[in-house]
Amino acid sequence: MTSKAFLTGGCPSRVLPRLNGLGKAPQSHVLSAKSAPSTRQGRGCFCIEARAAAVGMGVWATKAGMTSIFTPEGLCLPATVLALEEGNIVTQVKTTETHGYNAVQVGYQVVPERKITKPQLNHLKKSGAPAMRKLKEYRLKEVESYEPGQQLDPNEIFNVGEMVDVAGTTVGKGFQGTIKKWHHHRGSMTHGSKSKRQHGSIGSSATPSRVLPGLKMAGQLGNKRRTIKGLEVLMVDTERGALVVKGSVPGKPGCVVEITPGKIVGKNC
Repeated sequence: MTSKAFLTGGCPSRVLPRLNGLGKAPQSHVLSAKSAPSTRQGRGCFCIEARAAAVGMGVWATKAGMTSIFTPEGLCLPATVLALEEGNIVTQVKTTETHGYNAVQVGYQVVPERKITKPQLNHLKKSGAPAMRKLKEYRLKEVESYEPGQQLDPNEIFNVGEMVDVAGTTVGKGFQGTIKKWHHHRGSMTHGSKSKRQHGSIGSSATPSRVLPGLKMAGQLGNKRRTIKGLEVLMVDTERGALVVKGSVPGKPGCVVEITPGKIVGKNC
């Protein structure tokens, strides 16, 4: 893969494209100082690292379920409805003068006061916010437009057609075997077979006389934090408190997810 493919988006947070031993990138691949991520040089490689700051403010949401949306051209698109329930209130604003960095803390999922700890409750009372179970901090470049107790408006953050990243916890499926977890083939069902759904050999005889690390074996499936990137916003319904995105998001209906503007290294971060 050429260096241009890495620099034009769709790349992970850190990539190491080879530039034929040259100490710098060609002029056609140089990014502007405003949009370029932090770069460094080492071992004949041109390294690109994503900035720690978020692209923009994010919000919490609750996965309501999946549906289908028809476009004016007649295409049927799979979509996920994300409910914006009570919450998404700014609970704290951090600046470089007070904390050494700029950040905005957002709360979600209002609950009775007895459901959270007293230190967290006193922290929320300072900003005049109700008792909320979820707290999330977003590092931003500028925080002057936010203040404690402010209610975030999704219409000011997301627009139809933009890309967003949705993070959540996948559905937990418990302890599963290799056929379900790793899609292994089963053994023979006839001719006296005693290994129908078993793993099979895991060793390598006398050499190396051990089980190699990373071998695909039975274990916990699901219940992992995952981020789905590049989901298109299809609808923002403020009256009903819903955000509709194209495709699927992690988790089952009722789980809480985080929505942030799409982050593409080299373009907007």
